Amino acid sequence: MDELLPFLVAWRVLRLGTREVVEAQVAEPFRGANRDLAAALTGWRGGWYWADRARSRLILIRAVPGARGPRWLLHGVLFALTIVCSLGAGAALAGVWFPYNAPGLSGLLASAGQFFVGMVQGDWRLFLDGWTFALPLLGILLIHESGHYLAARRYHIDTTPPFFIPIPPTLSPIGSLGAFIRLRSPVLDRRQLLDVGAAGPLAGFVVAVAVLVWGYHTSQVSLAAPAATWVSFAGEPIGLGDSLLTHWLRQWAFPHAGSVHLSLPAFAGWVGAFVTGLNLLPLSQLDGGHVLYGLLGRKQRWVAGAAVLALLVLAQQSWNWYVWVAMAFLIGGGRWSHPSVVVPEWRVPASRRWVGLVCVVVFVLTFVPVPFAH
Repeated sequence: MDELLPFLVAWRVLRLGTREVVEAQVAEPFRGANRDLAAALTGWRGGWYWADRARSRLILIRAVPGARGPRWLLHGVLFALTIVCSLGAGAALAGVWFPYNAPGLSGLLASAGQFFVGMVQGDWRLFLDGWTFALPLLGILLIHESGHYLAARRYHIDTTPPFFIPIPPTLSPIGSLGAFIRLRSPVLDRRQLLDVGAAGPLAGFVVAVAVLVWGYHTSQVSLAAPAATWVSFAGEPIGLGDSLLTHWLRQWAFPHAGSVHLSLPAFAGWVGAFVTGLNLLPLSQLDGGHVLYGLLGRKQRWVAGAAVLALLVLAQQSWNWYVWVAMAFLIGGGRWSHPSVVVPEWRVPASRRWVGLVCVVVFVLTFVPVPFAH
């Protein structure tokens, strides 16, 4: 900090959990020609960025002593279990392994236990046939969460690596409930929130599109099916709804087909795109809530309220929306509005607003109004 003091006229220091933030006013707007200030910033042990277009207000961030490191063993175990569960789901989708199923809640728990017992007893050999589903799906989820993680690290926010959530394929046809990172220090301003919230879905979207293109090339036309797009899980057909993205790609790959049986990578891409659309809903602390609060500030709550009403209307066509609205409320602590950042009055610079607009476009492309066909 001492080497920067000659260039500053005023500053204040904020302690945000395990991070120290300095908001500083420079003596003269930085134009890039002040080599001494540029050298001093290069030597700063932390992150920094300009909070205004004129480059007169400087934000400096650094860790304070005693910050806790990541628990890599826990992250690794959860990821390994998610790999196993997703491979099992892929094997069931491929029709080479059939889950143990029993009625009732106790039966569901017993079936989940049988999945892991069967894996130890040799079912893992069958699970290997599910790699063309598990690998692309986990790749999309990993890239999504890595986008959040790297953006948070860019602003030196204290964050954990991704926590993957495994679930046995006896309970879910994809073997995972997704993944998340946890921010252990508060978000300073709306620019940070926008960039961290947008980085995940934008990165995951790019991979999901690539997986869908691969997947549709390996899918097959079907003459009799429950929906225009469908998969088979353990011998049972599941009809899938379309987003604009999947509809256009299906029309591109199969322009005259009435129905398409998705291959394993195509279903992985469908799930990845679907999860991207879910995350971009403008609710509470979903990615879309982060992005919209970054763009609009407290006005986000009005858009979120309208989104809840729209989802309740869609729930008349697909009951799943009741579940997902409830989950969004649970994640947001019972509210659809986004909590405030530390300094909400700092607006997102005009140069960063395009990030939020791209997220809106991605949401429109990936949102599935009726996820599962009857």
